Amino acid sequence: MEAIREETRDEEGLKRRFWAKLKRVAGKIPFAEDLVAAFFCATDPSTPRRVKLILFGAIAYFVFPADAISDFLPLLGFADDAAVLAAAITQVAGSITEEHREKAREALKDTADEA
Repeated sequence: MEAIREETRDEEGLKRRFWAKLKRVAGKIPFAEDLVAAFFCATDPSTPRRVKLILFGAIAYFVFPADAISDFLPLLGFADDAAVLAAAITQVAGSITEEHREKAREALKDTADEA
């Protein structure tokens, strides 16, 4: 848990690691749009601090290399990441706007175009 707290303290580093990992795995995870929408919500200046903390915690878990289930395992590798993200989104669902979702769709489209 302390390692995830450390991940969230370096917000710029977390953002860089988030995009790097997302580019590697976006096509492999069915929850990519929710994840990126959560990222845009967490980085939105108008988002309340409590919401940001919850979402950055879920994003840090996604980025953190030593999570509960290795991301290299087929089918199961991202199940824990999806569960953590789903729990976070449940807590802050009203804060993730259609604008965040539209930005997520655009970002994923751009990521796919780069691949």
